Amino acid sequence: MPASVLIIVALVAFGLAYRFYGGMLARRLDLSNDRPTPAHAQYDGVDYVPAKRPVLLGHHFASIAGAGPILGPVIASAFGWVPVYLWIVLGAIFVGGVHDFGSLVASIRNRGKSIGEIVETQVGQLGKGLFLVFCWFTLILVVAVFTRIVATTFVQQPEVATASMFFVGLAVLFGLALYQAKMPLVPATMVGVVLLGFGIWLGQVAPLRLSYEMWTLILLVYVFLASVTPVWILLQPRDYLNSYLLYALLLGGLLGTFFAAPRIGMPVFTQWKVGIGSLFPILFVTVACGAISGFHSLVSSGTTAKQLDKERDAVTVGYGAMLIEGVLAVLSIVGAASLAPGRFGELYQQGAFATIFAESVGSFMARIPLLGISVAAAASFAGLGVSAFVLTSLDTATRLARFAFQEFFELGGLSRYRILRDRFVGSAITVGGAWVLLQSGTAHALWPLFGSANQMLASLALLAVTLWLRSLGIRYGVTLVPMIFMFAVTLTALGLLVGLNLERGQYLLFGVGCLLFLVALMIAVEATRSLRRAPVEHAASK
Repeated sequence: MPASVLIIVALVAFGLAYRFYGGMLARRLDLSNDRPTPAHAQYDGVDYVPAKRPVLLGHHFASIAGAGPILGPVIASAFGWVPVYLWIVLGAIFVGGVHDFGSLVASIRNRGKSIGEIVETQVGQLGKGLFLVFCWFTLILVVAVFTRIVATTFVQQPEVATASMFFVGLAVLFGLALYQAKMPLVPATMVGVVLLGFGIWLGQVAPLRLSYEMWTLILLVYVFLASVTPVWILLQPRDYLNSYLLYALLLGGLLGTFFAAPRIGMPVFTQWKVGIGSLFPILFVTVACGAISGFHSLVSSGTTAKQLDKERDAVTVGYGAMLIEGVLAVLSIVGAASLAPGRFGELYQQGAFATIFAESVGSFMARIPLLGISVAAAASFAGLGVSAFVLTSLDTATRLARFAFQEFFELGGLSRYRILRDRFVGSAITVGGAWVLLQSGTAHALWPLFGSANQMLASLALLAVTLWLRSLGIRYGVTLVPMIFMFAVTLTALGLLVGLNLERGQYLLFGVGCLLFLVALMIAVEATRSLRRAPVEHAASK
């Protein structure tokens, strides 16, 4: 089957979903541009600042589109391409998009509060404490998994390592040019984009070859520094430049499938149980961010809700961005499915999942006539895109984990431990926890546990939104059904992984899995009690 057919079907499905299902969600929650958003009502010029819809869409998409939608489908392709493709398309429309949209709207209707604070409002302080514990362990799993993947990519593609390190330095200079030298945005952007191209060329002529262990150390030091430094120095300028890289990679990959006309060589379906586990539930947690991601709720309610200009923009920014991420996930599975089986098997066994994406998508882009670039240069560009997104996930997750750690020690009697609220201490403990997890298993062992924890975080966010809708008297079936499905998937997955890690003697992963399972159950119990006693405040927007 031509790969372009899968691309066209997905684009049509996502377009129809945005028009009709997104419109239904907007009506269900009674979105109105006449109702002021927190960006206006609580404007402070720092966190609460309204942004135009296209600008906020780019920022939000760059924040949520990390490594998950690229690597998850590649890892899950062990089951064959059809189950992965179907879950991406259906999951993004009916589960992930609803999750992101619901988290965003719940936050803007609650003065821009985070999901953790909404959990406290609906469930209580115990529920918030448990939620923060779950968030922290989930986020250190993110840091551990993505550190391993980036280090492996840099060993496999040393030219990408050079370009990535150059890109980090470029982001710092870009931030200094904007905020210290007061350079206008447009010329600074033009220079930055040109220098991005120079970085790719530099990687080709001067590949940086270091060992896996050395790259692991460098990356852990990097995420620590990124977590404690002001956002304008690195995170903001890097995310801004990342958005251009992301759009170029996505557009180039999609166009390339039509010029290269690759055919799907991967089996439609392999078998119910493969090396990473059974199709249910492991497929759903392995695809991860390509269909739904709990991490998105932290972004939606943490930063995006404070910048939303008008309520109806939530459809584009919340629901639409998830569908765009679904397109990226479809491109990832199409690339993996069209790679030569021998090469795919070799890279898959090595855990070089990012290299699978880079080589396949790079081969598509090299066939675009107007670009006139070699396959090696295109693969280097795709590899830079993947590593840039993974690095974004790495330092964002480290900072969010530090926030969760600090916020936990602001609860009740824990507030007396002031040293644990220090950003350096919180960041160091977070990075140290990720390092310990890195010693405990391979990427094949860490990814399913990360996916399970991340999807459980999504289940908890859907639970918070469902409780909020219930308290308002709004029909909540659109969040309740996905929530029940995701709880069934993630609790089953965590239970299976706990047993599997015990059987393999991976006792640290066994302990982390047990903790996550118990904390999730405790939150669910507390939330069920709240759901039973939640008062109906009004029946508007039914």
